[in-house]
Amino acid sequence: MTGLNTAFHSLVPSFHPIDLCVGVAAAIAIRLAVYIKGKNAKKFRKNLEYGSARWGTAEDIKPYVDPAFENNIILTQTERLTMNSRPKDPKTARNKNVLIVGGSGSGKTRFWLKPNLLQCTSKTYPTSFVVTDPKGDIVVSCGHALQKNGYQIKILNSLNFKKSMHYNPFAYIHSEKDILKLVTTLIANTKGEGKAGDDFWVKAETLLYTALIGYIHYEAPVEEQNFSTLIEFINAMEVREDDEDFKNPVDLMFDELKKRKPDH
Repeated sequence: MTGLNTAFHSLVPSFHPIDLCVGVAAAIAIRLAVYIKGKNAKKFRKNLEYGSARWGTAEDIKPYVDPAFENNIILTQTERLTMNSRPKDPKTARNKNVLIVGGSGSGKTRFWLKPNLLQCTSKTYPTSFVVTDPKGDIVVSCGHALQKNGYQIKILNSLNFKKSMHYNPFAYIHSEKDILKLVTTLIANTKGEGKAGDDFWVKAETLLYTALIGYIHYEAPVEEQNFSTLIEFINAMEVREDDEDFKNPVDLMFDELKKRKPDH
């Protein structure tokens, strides 16, 4: 009782060092206990025991929609997603990947792809389109609208080359690494089916193509830097078994290059 009476003898706080230390220690202990209890406490969602999934409303999608209609990806008749990758509120930023799943004739092209292609009128977020058009009707129905809005249309038709634009890999060669990439791609796509051939012949073919394409890139005029020139070189590489000293036109070209540019 003496100690209790002493504790309540005066209502004025004591500034004795021991009393201060005891008070601070008690406060820290209480705060630590509250923190641990809160951290380990289970988070309950009242009245949501059976799940919270529901159909979205116009208010739910509103923060993700750009006020200008043409600046959105069209999702449905009433739902859209802004093409702005950095909206004012970072919480509403979403990736622009859309997966459309549907059977043949379900309207994937008619009701989703074509409306989004016609979003080409957007000047705030101009977009390039790469479209697979197996039937050939998308370019017919949307091509004029794209051209009208300043788009350049390029078509790669692997079935009818007369209706296709051409692609020349030689135009994209800028270094020896690019030559090796082209040779590797060429061999990988011309080896045919079945078991791979002897590694010796693959390496020999790689060296041959690398030398020929390198010559074409560094020595041929721009208008001759193409696969037609490469085929002409290969066709001109005649070999005579009865004459080991025989040199075909390609051998002579490389001999001339060696004399003219020995360090090439």
